[in-house]
Amino acid sequence: RIARNTQLVIQEESGICNVVDPLGGSYYIEALTQQLVDDAWTLIEEVDGLGGMTMAVASGMPKARIEEAAAAKQARVDKGEDVIVGVNKYRKDEEELLETLEVDNHAVREAQVARINAMRASRDEAACKAALGALTEGAKGSGNLLALAVEAARARATLGEISDAMEAAFGRYDTQPRPVKGIYGKAYADDSRYGQVIEGVKAVTTRLGRAPKLLVAKMGQDGHDRGANVIASAFTDMGFDVVSGPLFQTPQEACQLALDNEVDAIGASSLAAGHKTLIPELIGHLRDAGRPDIKVVAGGVIPPQDYDFLKKAGVQGIYGPGSNVVECAADMLRLLGHNMPPVGSEMEAAE
Repeated sequence: RIARNTQLVIQEESGICNVVDPLGGSYYIEALTQQLVDDAWTLIEEVDGLGGMTMAVASGMPKARIEEAAAAKQARVDKGEDVIVGVNKYRKDEEELLETLEVDNHAVREAQVARINAMRASRDEAACKAALGALTEGAKGSGNLLALAVEAARARATLGEISDAMEAAFGRYDTQPRPVKGIYGKAYADDSRYGQVIEGVKAVTTRLGRAPKLLVAKMGQDGHDRGANVIASAFTDMGFDVVSGPLFQTPQEACQLALDNEVDAIGASSLAAGHKTLIPELIGHLRDAGRPDIKVVAGGVIPPQDYDFLKKAGVQGIYGPGSNVVECAADMLRLLGHNMPPVGSEMEAAE
């Protein structure tokens, strides 16, 4: 109501709606516009120098620029330099619980599998295979892949089958995510708490004989990776050895990646409501593999009313929106057995 009335006062009483361009002629606006143009042109020239956007994407330049900007922004938010009302300033002592729609992911998946099986049983299998074969041949040459994919869909081929048909011809693009370095740490160079975490990481490194190792995992159909990339970048700057997992992993794949890399902990990022199914499954796979000692923490958009469920499932730390990344790292050090001092106190002697 307050927000609505504020807008009504501006609309009806300020007179701002009577002016075509309230900021017309403003030096500030013109200067910002020129800065935008100049910076955009610098990026365009960089892309051209790499041989165009396709080559730039292959080099990883656009992704790196986005992650650098995100890490720098998060550092400013964590330090309070950039204010987000309700997140790092003017927060309520007790947030009201929001009612959320809870979807049984297992039930949805089982229903979808049943639908696909029913569709496959009723389609013309010969026509479907012929359409998929034509798509594979088209992918090997210079065929119109869109038209061939449409024909395969009309023959009731699934999206997965259409994708597999093209993959058979030219493979599947794969990349290993690599955290950007030096952005988050530069912003915190003179911060005492950040220094405490750095010293804590050094102490754990001395005890283990190597840097503490963290897997940042993205499981399920959750393609939102900004938060995961920020965590990977910040923890790397603080001295952790970070393994960034690819998008869309299954819990079994994330578990195997953790085992292959011999990590000490897994940070599971959840922004698509898969936390109550995917994360417990991951913990179950770790136990089955004889590695219940690998710590699992969760971060992202997770309703507070689900925290107890996750803790009972074995999650040892939960970090929602507004969590300070430096304090997340301090918590991780505690989980790994380091005696981190509370905020505002002097650093104790290293282990």
